[in-house]
Amino acid sequence: MKIRSLIPVATSLTLFAGTAAAYVGPGAGITVIGALWGLIAGVVMAVGVILFWPIRMLLRKRKANKEALAEGSAEASDSENDATAENNQANSESTQSS
Repeated sequence: MKIRSLIPVATSLTLFAGTAAAYVGPGAGITVIGALWGLIAGVVMAVGVILFWPIRMLLRKRKANKEALAEGSAEASDSENDATAENNQANSESTQSS
């Protein structure tokens, strides 16, 4: 009950307060600028990550597709090399038996 009676008093003191003749030194200004710079950099980084996320996924898919194509062509060249080796071996066996 005491807190409810203090609310109007605190509100009236806050609303009708006069100006304070106080000195704010340069350290406080630099602190505020530093805090705002950190806040702005954080927001820019967050927006940048959100915007770059789909591009990153697209790049990963393209890389995976390239690797799959390269792996498929490597397997095809391996099977061609195997077939050529088998043909060479068969030819050498036939020439040796002749």
